[in-house]
Amino acid sequence: MSHLSMFIAAALLFAAPLAEEPRALSCPAPHGDPATPHQETVAPTTTTETSTTQPAKAETSVLASSKPEVGPAAGSLMLVGGGNLPNELWHTFFALAGGMDAPVVVIPTALEPVPDDPDRVGIRYFREELGATDLTMLHTRDRDEADSEAFIEPLRRARGVWFTGGRQWRIADAYLGTRTERELWALLERGGVIGGTSAGATIQGSYLARGDTRTNTIMMGDHEQGFGFLKNVAVDQHVLARNRHADLLEIVRARPELLGLGIDENTAIVVAGDRFQVVGEHYVVVTDPDAVLDNGSPFYFLGAGDSFDLAARKAYRRDGTPHERIEARQDVTEQKER
Repeated sequence: MSHLSMFIAAALLFAAPLAEEPRALSCPAPHGDPATPHQETVAPTTTTETSTTQPAKAETSVLASSKPEVGPAAGSLMLVGGGNLPNELWHTFFALAGGMDAPVVVIPTALEPVPDDPDRVGIRYFREELGATDLTMLHTRDRDEADSEAFIEPLRRARGVWFTGGRQWRIADAYLGTRTERELWALLERGGVIGGTSAGATIQGSYLARGDTRTNTIMMGDHEQGFGFLKNVAVDQHVLARNRHADLLEIVRARPELLGLGIDENTAIVVAGDRFQVVGEHYVVVTDPDAVLDNGSPFYFLGAGDSFDLAARKAYRRDGTPHERIEARQDVTEQKER
């Protein structure tokens, strides 16, 4: 079994609803304002959930054994850094949702304009190329609509939600503080998965990087609040493809309680509790104000198969050993002073 399969299996176990006993675990693309709200369901089938990945015995390091401090207490997250997602990432998302027959809601609100045709936000690809059968497109810019019973109904039966790319502040404007946001939290509590690419990844952090309505080059702008599925975390995307690998330094220096996670294109982090694993083709850039590389670099890179403890802020290689070159900032400072 691959490291990724092991992690997904462990994540599926961890994602059990909060009503169940806590479990100790082990383990090692859609695109960017219609005037009216839009909700469209495509080829719904039964709500029976069939997982494509069966839970397996865990074999190496602990994934989650107590109430998380940073990640969600139940359910799982998938944050993608944009680009053209390889099928590996899509299959990972649907496995976490419960399989290709699981009800999944696609939210394209970050886009401008939002297409009227759900096929243009990835639903045709999900259906025809991946074999997904129960898909709903859900969109509004009207906060009253986002607060309505009729609008949130698809979320109540969903096992997965996917946010497309675009501009993250549009998602915040539409849904923060509404019944829609509450239903997203409820989905996690019953063991579902929330995923997103680009803007759909950034909105999942507590601090909204690049949230300015004027331009996406302003790191700390007029929108600073995300959903907070990851507490005290700021998420950036397209980091290597757009030479953004140092951009999160501005945020963590101004807000040193925050951890910066920059995800490159065609790459994702899969989060269960306080642990994430890197999946995909490229790298994740970690910017931790309390840690540096042994050469003094204020950020470092994690590749596919590497994992990270969000509570302890410790990085691990794919074989489970600690990342050998990361040091506490204080230790590096003391060494330089000597």
